[in-house]
Parts: sequence; C-alpha cells; structure tokens
Amino acid sequence: MTSRRLAALTALGLSGALALTACASDAAPEASPSSASGGIVTVHNGEPQNPLIPTMTNEVNGGIVVQNLFAGLVYYDAEGGVHNEVAESIESPDNQTWTITIADGWTFSDGTPVTAESFAKAWDYGAALDNKQSLSYFFEPITGFSYDENTSLIEAGGLVAEDDSTLVVSLTQPESDFPIRLGYAAFFPLPESFFEDPEAFGEAPVGNGPYMLESWEHDSSISLVPNPDYTGQRTPQNAGLELVAYTDEDSAYNDLLGGELDIIKNVPSSAFATFEDELEGRSVNQPAAVIQVLTVPEWLPEFQGEAGLLRRQAVSHAIDRAAITETIFSGSRTPATDFTSPVIDGWTEDIPGNDVLDYDADLAADLWAQAEAIAPLGDYTLQIASNADSDHQTWVDAVCNNIRTVLAIGCEFFPYPTFDEYLDARDSGSVPGLFRGGWQADYPAMSNFLGPIYGTGAGSNDGQWSNADFDAKLAEASGATEPEEAVELYMEAEAILFENLPGIPLWYNNATGGWADTVDDVAFGWDSDPILYQVTKSE
Repeated sequence: MTSRRLAALTALGLSGALALTACASDAAPEASPSSASGGIVTVHNGEPQNPLIPTMTNEVNGGIVVQNLFAGLVYYDAEGGVHNEVAESIESPDNQTWTITIADGWTFSDGTPVTAESFAKAWDYGAALDNKQSLSYFFEPITGFSYDENTSLIEAGGLVAEDDSTLVVSLTQPESDFPIRLGYAAFFPLPESFFEDPEAFGEAPVGNGPYMLESWEHDSSISLVPNPDYTGQRTPQNAGLELVAYTDEDSAYNDLLGGELDIIKNVPSSAFATFEDELEGRSVNQPAAVIQVLTVPEWLPEFQGEAGLLRRQAVSHAIDRAAITETIFSGSRTPATDFTSPVIDGWTEDIPGNDVLDYDADLAADLWAQAEAIAPLGDYTLQIASNADSDHQTWVDAVCNNIRTVLAIGCEFFPYPTFDEYLDARDSGSVPGLFRGGWQADYPAMSNFLGPIYGTGAGSNDGQWSNADFDAKLAEASGATEPEEAVELYMEAEAILFENLPGIPLWYNNATGGWADTVDDVAFGWDSDPILYQVTKSE
C-alpha cells in the first residue's frame, strides 16, 4: 500500500468525512516578520479552569491561551485545513504505524530544543492514569494505553523516539484520521522543565508557539508577548495579547462599543438583533463547529430505565428549537438535527431516530404521562444548570417555558456564578438536573463530536453515559480505510445516541463576534475562535 504523507507546508488532503467542508489552499501562508512594534490586542476571555498544561486544558478560556503558547505537529487554518507546523512529514503505510519527522530549528522559549522525545514524554505523561489529565482519552488509540492501570506508552512500544527528529507511533488499529488530531492541545510537546515541577509549570508555562506568557493575574487577565524564537507559519503581527477575564458578556460588549476592548469572542444575546449594525462591518456571524446540547446525567434516577428514556424523549419533543433560535438568537443559531455540525463533512439531516428532535407538544405530554405511569414523580421541578457569567439564562428560560407549558411540570435555571465553578460541579457529578453541554470541536472531523463526549470513560463524557454498542461502532468507524465508509459508521453511531439520548441536541452555534476600529485583519476560524496572531493594531 502506498504511504500516506502529510508533506511539509501542504494542506492535508482528506476528503469526505474526515475533513472540513471548506477546502484549504494548496500551501500554508508564508510567514512574515512580526510587527512587534504594533499595539497590544485586548481580547474578551474568562478565567481558565485549570493550570495551563496542554493535557489538562479542555475548555475555551484556557484553550485559547494554550493554542497560542504552543505549536503542535500540525495546525489548523481558518477553514479547518490542516498544515504541518513542527512536523516535517507524517507518514504511514497502513494507517496504524505512523512515522513523524520533526522539522529542524524548533526550540522552546527557554532555549531548549523541541525533539521527538519532547512529544513522546508529553504524550506519555498525558496518557498515564496516575496523572489524571483531562485529555488522557485522546491517547486511547496508542499501544499501551489503559483506563484501568498506570501504564507507559513509551515502555509499551506505542511511542518510540528513534532519534531527535523521528517519532514512531503505533496504534492498536488503523485510524486514517490520526494526523488530523495532531494540532489539538493534547498532542503538544513539553520541555524538560515541565517534568521537574508540573505544578509550577502550570502557572508559568514554557511553550514553543507564537507567543510567550508574560503574566497571569488570576480572575483578571493573561498577558502574552510574541516569541522571538518561533519559526512556524503563525507569526504574530501584533505586539502581544491581553486576554481579559470577564464575568459576563454584556460587560465585554459594552467595553467593545466604548473602545476599551479590541475583540469580543461571543456577542451576548441582548445584542443579537443589533450588533451587525452597531459594529458596521466589524463583526462575524458565520457557521462554526459548535453545538449546544442538554446533557442528561446518568446519576439522576428520574432519567434512568424505561421511564427515564420516555422522559428524555418528552423533554426533547417539548422544546421548540425553531422558535427559540429565531426569537432569542435572531437566527444566529440553527436547530440541531444531529450530534455533530453542518460545517463538518459527513453531516446529514437523515440520521435514523432524529425525529425525536421535532417539536411535538401532544407527543411530549403523552410520553411524560407514560413515564409517570411507570415511575411517578408527582410534583416535580426540572433544573437546567449552566454558568451565569455567560449569556445562557435567556435561552434556558425559554426552554423552561416550553417545558412548563407542554409537560405541566416545574422548570428553572440553576446558575453557577462562574464558568470554572460550573465546570467543577459538572466534573464532580454534583449538578442537580440537566445541564448545558456546549462542544467546540478540537479538530475538524465527525469523530470529535462523538467519542470524546459519549465514549465510555472519555474525558468530556460529563453525563457518565456508557454503551458498549456505541463504543464498538466508534472503534469500527475509526478503523475505516475510506472516508465514505467512516461516514456510514458514524451515522450508525449517532443512531445509537438517538435511541438513548445521553444528550438532547438543541442547536448549532454560529461564530458571533466583533472587533473595534482599533484593530485590523480580524478573522474567526472554523471552530469559532478568533485567529489572534494575524490581528494588527497601531500603537
């Protein structure tokens, strides 16, 4: 079989299910000198949940920091095209044994070299059970990984650094989309200083990316400055970034309008009807690889068993997604018809069982009554939890109004003051009801919307759902050699989700952001994040 190669500075040509709909150009953009004499770009953000260690960062506030501090083997352009960054080449004769060649000249910002071992040791640490890293499940396909005991991918032969520039990765089965994943934070390298003191490193990380950490004032701001030793294609065109921790999006938007903030990542719902006019060509409202669901915790007895499934279906049918996306979001959301995203190849409206997402008040009431006949709850109030420092209460209130009207039960918003407090409650399994599950894709493939969220034991399986048939179907799809075959298998996996409803899809998000007239060259990517290294600002 001919080898599959990710050539240096060339977009990865994966058609069908495994690549984003919009195609990347044939070559990555040329690097240009840093405009370090420009201004500092201020960006709306929030407090990261965890220390800034790549394998511990699986939320957006920390993610945007880590993505700018580190460079991976590949990176994603605005359309989701995949380009080599630290990798010179990524090759495999069989999609199971991958040989990765590290390009010359890469160093961490402390001056130490980036080698094959920098990746091998970082991945090995991230995968080890005892280290309890949030993104450990990304290493599941590599030989030696275990959910049950502490193991080493290096000792098991899954990762072999043959020399400073050659890393050989052995998977447990062929996986054709493996190179696409390698631009995600889980696969970033780490310098030796990390292993000497991981706790200290998390507060002051040393990366190899376009920026370096200058300061982190918790619950206030994170300051990044250009890395003069960065040799990749994401060369900063500004003098640095100040990521400001806001506790509500209305305040961020008002600061943007008042000239006190350069970029807002998310427009609050209070401005959906007006922001495009108010910002006069300095806004974005475009599809992105983001979905919102209501996660159903498996620990809630009222949603277990036959009656529990009927209640899940009843709640889903009670939600008028079309009305909410139009009235609350002014068309900046699209009612969901599956568990992935329309901007990902392989998406379809024709998943068996997805009619459970149709608004049907009579059917919803009947399903709830059937559940009550099996396991009565009586006077019951459904809680829907989320963080209060982002603009979620408006749509939760609208969903609850549907549920109260259609199902004749109570329903109310259960707020957590900040995003990190909400995440901690979610991760500890202490949320008292259904809770918001927002997913922004890590890499542009169908698999990323399914396995990390619903696979047994996966790091973002926050509802703690487990289904052997679903896990088996995911494994089968991952091993598909042709994109068309993978699409069919992922559709079958989604059909299993619709049979069980571990989450209730609500809508797909558009990237809705904006910027002040103080900055230029602002673009938002396929994953809804602003591409910060290319932003320019006068002093």
